[in-house]
Amino acid sequence: MLEKNPNADLDGDRSVDPRQLVPAAPPRGALEAGVIMLLAAFVMGLLLRGGGRPFFQELDERLTAGAAGSARGPVMGLALFLDKIGGPIGLVIPLAVTGCLGIYGRWRSALFFFATSVLANLVIVLPLKGFVGRARPPHPWVLVSDGSFPSGQVFMMTALLVAMGVVFLRPRARLWGWFAVGLFVALMMWSRVWLHAQWLSDTIAGAMSGAGSGLVLWRAFAGLLRREAERLAADRLWD
Repeated sequence: MLEKNPNADLDGDRSVDPRQLVPAAPPRGALEAGVIMLLAAFVMGLLLRGGGRPFFQELDERLTAGAAGSARGPVMGLALFLDKIGGPIGLVIPLAVTGCLGIYGRWRSALFFFATSVLANLVIVLPLKGFVGRARPPHPWVLVSDGSFPSGQVFMMTALLVAMGVVFLRPRARLWGWFAVGLFVALMMWSRVWLHAQWLSDTIAGAMSGAGSGLVLWRAFAGLLRREAERLAADRLWD
């Protein structure tokens, strides 16, 4: 039996509550919240670049020193798994999802997805890493590149999951879906600290900038996503 389109009963009515559409409409204040998160991450970078010892450095060092578990076992296996999907292998995911969305006629969602999960990383993370130039924690357990701040893996995973939530989550699943997004991002942050690959503040900045850029782009693409949602609701996606 075919599954009913969750938007089919809307019949393209523009007066419908946008919270019931797929893709989802951005929440009120999304742009402002996104900008604040991006600015907060940038301020953290300025504190690190200043040459002094920022107020959060002591906490960073304590947590890294406390992550002195065994380099083997199921906990390490989970951390290494997260490292792999957050690294180069993880780049396949946004490209594959973007392609699938385009094939199925959801080119507006594909543009948003690609901008959020790929382009934002190039525009925000790489320049910020070069600008701050923070050293990694000593003796990381995995292969890492130069530049610890912000966490590129946490940024990518946060932005990717935000984009997936926007274009795929149905109204009834959004509460638990966004909770799962937050949980997975927290796991990725933990894995970076556990592997001595990054400081806690690097992961916090990665999560804030990833979520912030996702919110800003969600608001920027709101018009296109709304038109796609209305067409999808009325089964006129290819018109």
